[in-house]
Amino acid sequence: MLHVVLVEPEIPPNTGNIARLCLAAGARLHLVEPLGFSLDDRALRRAGMDYWHEADVHRWPDFATLRAAAAGARFHFFTTKTDQAYWHANFRDGDHLVFGRETRGLPESLLSAEAPHCLTIPMAPGARSLNLATSAGIALYEAKRQLATNP
Repeated sequence: MLHVVLVEPEIPPNTGNIARLCLAAGARLHLVEPLGFSLDDRALRRAGMDYWHEADVHRWPDFATLRAAAAGARFHFFTTKTDQAYWHANFRDGDHLVFGRETRGLPESLLSAEAPHCLTIPMAPGARSLNLATSAGIALYEAKRQLATNP
């Protein structure tokens, strides 16, 4: 199983869309607090449609707790602050694909500590970033493609 990790997500429809994506892809979604919304938010549920109650969603009080619970797992950190394209990574079953806040991304301290494991989705010059749900979809389905090609 692949894992999508959202560190301090802020926009309910993005999280709802990603929950729906994870359900469709057979992946687990991890939400790292603090969340910028309530899980009862109507926008979150609307974006997740009727899939929300079926999605495999886990909440964590902080990233360190998730990391300790997933000891031995590999983590890939998605950011615009690296040159290493995601398609050069060799994804494996059990990998965690980590994304940061919509407005700020992942903390600089985490990116510095995990520099060898940072990946980016290349964009045309002048583009600042992609929508969080779009980024999660690109990364998750590339990982699934690799797992199907190299089981």
